Amino acid sequence: MNYEIVELNEKTVVGITTRTSNTDRNMTKLIGGLWYKFFNNGIYESISNKKNNCSIGLYSNYENNENGLYDVTVCCEVSTCENLPVDVQVKKIPAGKYAKFVVNGHVQTAVSEFWTKLWSMDLNRKYSCDFEEYQSDGDMENCEIHMYISIN
Repeated sequence: MNYEIVELNEKTVVGITTRTSNTDRNMTKLIGGLWYKFFNNGIYESISNKKNNCSIGLYSNYENNENGLYDVTVCCEVSTCENLPVDVQVKKIPAGKYAKFVVNGHVQTAVSEFWTKLWSMDLNRKYSCDFEEYQSDGDMENCEIHMYISIN
Protein backbone atom coordinates (compact mmCIF):
# COMPACT_ATOMS: atom_id res chain seq x y z
CA MET A 1 0.00 0.00 0.00
CA ASN A 2 1.24 3.45 -0.87
CA TYR A 3 1.49 6.17 1.75
CA GLU A 4 3.19 9.45 2.46
CA ILE A 5 4.80 10.64 5.70
CA VAL A 6 3.12 13.77 7.07
CA GLU A 7 3.63 15.95 10.14
CA LEU A 8 0.34 16.91 11.78
CA ASN A 9 -0.45 19.60 14.29
CA GLU A 10 -2.47 18.66 17.36
CA LYS A 11 -6.20 18.32 16.70
CA THR A 12 -9.03 18.62 19.21
CA VAL A 13 -11.93 16.26 18.56
CA VAL A 14 -15.31 15.73 20.20
CA GLY A 15 -17.37 12.56 20.12
CA ILE A 16 -18.39 9.33 21.82
CA THR A 17 -16.13 6.47 22.88
CA THR A 18 -16.14 2.74 23.55
CA ARG A 19 -13.36 0.31 24.42
CA THR A 20 -12.75 -2.90 22.49
CA SER A 21 -10.05 -5.15 21.04
CA ASN A 22 -9.37 -6.88 17.75
CA THR A 23 -10.13 -10.24 19.40
CA ASP A 24 -13.53 -9.12 20.73
CA ARG A 25 -16.22 -11.01 18.79
CA ASN A 26 -18.45 -7.94 19.16
CA MET A 27 -15.86 -5.42 17.92
CA THR A 28 -17.57 -4.74 14.58
CA LYS A 29 -20.97 -4.46 16.25
CA LEU A 30 -19.62 -2.09 18.95
CA ILE A 31 -17.91 0.19 16.45
CA GLY A 32 -20.86 0.14 14.04
CA GLY A 33 -23.22 0.93 16.93
CA LEU A 34 -21.05 3.89 17.90
CA TRP A 35 -21.22 5.31 14.37
CA TYR A 36 -24.99 4.73 14.30
CA LYS A 37 -25.48 6.52 17.62
CA PHE A 38 -23.21 9.42 16.60
CA PHE A 39 -25.24 10.21 13.49
CA ASN A 40 -28.74 8.92 14.24
CA ASN A 41 -29.07 10.23 17.80
CA GLY A 42 -28.24 13.79 16.73
CA ILE A 43 -24.79 13.92 18.35
CA TYR A 44 -22.97 15.04 15.19
CA GLU A 45 -25.48 17.82 14.56
CA SER A 46 -25.33 19.00 18.18
CA ILE A 47 -21.58 19.63 18.12
CA SER A 48 -20.84 23.27 17.38
CA ASN A 49 -17.57 24.80 16.21
CA LYS A 50 -16.73 22.01 13.74
CA LYS A 51 -13.59 22.79 11.74
CA ASN A 52 -14.92 20.95 8.67
CA ASN A 53 -17.56 18.42 7.55
CA CYS A 54 -15.34 15.37 8.04
CA SER A 55 -16.13 12.69 10.57
CA ILE A 56 -13.33 10.81 12.30
CA GLY A 57 -12.86 7.30 13.63
CA LEU A 58 -10.14 7.63 16.29
CA TYR A 59 -8.19 4.73 17.79
CA SER A 60 -6.23 5.59 20.95
CA ASN A 61 -5.18 4.52 24.42
CA TYR A 62 -3.67 1.26 23.13
CA GLU A 63 -3.06 -1.31 25.87
CA ASN A 64 -0.71 -3.61 23.93
CA ASN A 65 -0.28 -2.49 20.32
CA GLU A 66 -2.95 -4.10 18.09
CA ASN A 67 -3.21 -7.11 20.42
CA GLY A 68 -4.85 -5.47 23.45
CA LEU A 69 -7.70 -3.17 24.31
CA TYR A 70 -7.99 0.28 22.75
CA ASP A 71 -10.47 3.17 22.69
CA VAL A 72 -12.55 3.88 19.61
CA THR A 73 -14.00 7.39 19.38
CA VAL A 74 -16.39 8.49 16.65
CA CYS A 75 -15.92 12.24 16.50
CA CYS A 76 -15.28 15.40 14.54
CA GLU A 77 -12.59 18.06 14.79
CA VAL A 78 -13.55 21.30 16.55
CA SER A 79 -12.00 24.74 16.79
CA THR A 80 -13.15 25.31 20.39
CA CYS A 81 -14.76 23.22 23.11
CA GLU A 82 -17.50 25.68 24.01
CA ASN A 83 -21.22 24.80 24.19
CA LEU A 84 -20.69 21.05 23.84
CA PRO A 85 -23.49 18.51 24.33
CA VAL A 86 -23.44 16.73 27.69
CA ASP A 87 -22.64 13.17 26.62
CA VAL A 88 -19.52 13.78 24.54
CA GLN A 89 -15.82 13.50 25.28
CA VAL A 90 -13.04 15.82 24.24
CA LYS A 91 -9.88 14.10 23.01
CA LYS A 92 -6.61 15.28 21.50
CA ILE A 93 -4.97 13.82 18.44
CA PRO A 94 -1.30 14.45 19.22
CA ALA A 95 0.96 16.38 16.90
CA GLY A 96 3.55 14.23 15.24
CA LYS A 97 4.57 12.02 12.37
CA TYR A 98 1.93 9.91 10.63
CA ALA A 99 1.80 7.59 7.65
CA LYS A 100 -1.10 8.88 5.54
CA PHE A 101 -2.95 6.43 3.31
CA VAL A 102 -5.87 7.30 1.00
CA VAL A 103 -8.49 4.61 0.42
CA ASN A 104 -11.60 4.74 -1.74
CA GLY A 105 -14.68 2.60 -2.17
CA HIS A 106 -17.56 1.22 -0.15
CA VAL A 107 -16.93 2.44 3.38
CA GLN A 108 -17.05 -0.91 5.21
CA THR A 109 -15.10 -2.82 2.56
CA ALA A 110 -12.43 -0.13 2.14
CA VAL A 111 -11.84 0.23 5.89
CA SER A 112 -11.78 -3.51 6.53
CA GLU A 113 -9.37 -4.17 3.66
CA PHE A 114 -7.13 -1.32 4.78
CA TRP A 115 -6.71 -2.61 8.35
CA THR A 116 -6.13 -6.19 7.16
CA LYS A 117 -3.33 -5.00 4.85
CA LEU A 118 -1.87 -2.62 7.46
CA TRP A 119 -1.46 -5.40 10.05
CA SER A 120 0.78 -7.31 7.62
CA MET A 121 2.96 -4.26 6.81
CA ASP A 122 6.35 -3.65 8.35
CA LEU A 123 5.52 -0.13 9.52
CA ASN A 124 7.27 1.33 12.57
CA ARG A 125 4.01 2.15 14.37
CA LYS A 126 3.90 4.28 17.50
CA TYR A 127 0.46 3.10 18.72
CA SER A 128 -0.29 6.49 20.24
CA CYS A 129 -3.19 7.48 18.05
CA ASP A 130 -4.49 6.40 14.64
CA PHE A 131 -7.49 7.78 12.84
CA GLU A 132 -9.72 7.57 9.78
CA GLU A 133 -10.91 10.89 8.37
CA TYR A 134 -13.96 10.49 6.15
CA GLN A 135 -13.85 13.04 3.32
CA SER A 136 -17.01 12.24 1.40
CA ASP A 137 -20.48 13.66 1.68
CA GLY A 138 -22.14 10.57 3.14
CA ASP A 139 -21.91 8.46 -0.01
CA MET A 140 -21.28 5.05 1.58
CA GLU A 141 -20.60 3.40 -1.81
CA ASN A 142 -17.88 5.79 -3.01
CA CYS A 143 -16.19 7.11 0.09
CA GLU A 144 -12.74 8.69 0.26
CA ILE A 145 -11.03 8.05 3.57
CA HIS A 146 -7.69 9.44 4.74
CA MET A 147 -6.06 6.98 7.15
CA TYR A 148 -3.44 8.34 9.55
CA ILE A 149 -1.21 5.87 11.42
CA SER A 150 1.14 7.28 14.09
CA ILE A 151 4.74 6.28 13.44
CA ASN A 152 8.08 6.65 15.21
